Amino acid sequence: MQEAAANQKTFKTERGKVKFAGDFMSNENGKPRSLVSSIAILLRNTTWKCGKVERLIVDYLRKRAQRFGKFHTPVKEMLTHFRVNGKKRNEFLDAIRRLEKRRIIKIEISH
Repeated sequence: MQEAAANQKTFKTERGKVKFAGDFMSNENGKPRSLVSSIAILLRNTTWKCGKVERLIVDYLRKRAQRFGKFHTPVKEMLTHFRVNGKKRNEFLDAIRRLEKRRIIKIEISH
């Protein structure tokens, strides 16, 4: 039991505590985070070695930052803007995860 507690890492963010346990991520209430209800924040304006969907996401966030001065956008709003459903929706969410892994965007959990 203590080994599981030792493997579980927590850190405090601006919006609360986040627990990491392997690939599973949950907030302080123990509920898994939902990528759709999160906010995407543009960190770097680069699309080098990115695929078509990743470029569309970065371009959308960049244009939004230029027009409105907001570097953060709800993922749900991007889903409605690009009109993705079904399999394309999963590909879109995977592209967001890849961008986060490459540290081009940051995903923040919204409460």
